[in-house]
Amino acid sequence: MTRPATPTVPRMPINGTVDPTDAPACGAADIAGDPAPITVNGTVKNAASGTPPKRRKNAELRPREYLTEAEVGQLQKEARKRGRYGVRDAAMILLAYRHGLRVSELCTLRWEQVDFDDARIDVKRNKNGNSSPHPLCGDELRLLRQVKRASVVSAYVFCSERGGPLSVAGFSKLLARIGRAAGFGFGIHPHMLRHACGYKLANDGRDTRTIQDYLGHKNIQHTVRYTQLSAARFTGLWKE
Repeated sequence: MTRPATPTVPRMPINGTVDPTDAPACGAADIAGDPAPITVNGTVKNAASGTPPKRRKNAELRPREYLTEAEVGQLQKEARKRGRYGVRDAAMILLAYRHGLRVSELCTLRWEQVDFDDARIDVKRNKNGNSSPHPLCGDELRLLRQVKRASVVSAYVFCSERGGPLSVAGFSKLLARIGRAAGFGFGIHPHMLRHACGYKLANDGRDTRTIQDYLGHKNIQHTVRYTQLSAARFTGLWKE
């Protein structure tokens, strides 16, 4: 039995949507003779095998999960070139790196946590981490003052045009675009800035307990990863 021809273009839209009675009954996959993919929880799986596509390993996407101090500076420099929010974006990169902030901690940072007189920032850790005050350097204070002068009135340090906090997804996409514009050959994500902070402190010879307290780790095992990859701890083992 031959299937009757189905119109490929609906005759009449209803309130900007397609009339379901006029919609085509078959898709491109049916026309080609292949089963259409099935969407499950936002992923597409093969209807024949029922197996969703596997997530690629981080090692296949990036050579490492942290940035060097020079690379962070490169991101800041590129951020300043991009539109009217260049100062804000550069400040976000700098503070996330200097204080090992998670992206959620960065986006919800409030002005009440910043003390310009004492050059201090009260870091409130998420994920049940240990919160602590951190000193602010001169370049951070200057950037924060510029951000405050240029932004709308808001309780949040890094906010949108409407005064609400910049979203985690928004900053993640923003940082990825900055990384591509800066010429990085691998994808950049916000947590690489927190890892960059840990590795920088370890390479400077800071002890593990200090790094643990600075990053707010409850478990020191989360801190050991930075000292394990630090070459500074092997300095002086061999004498010339």
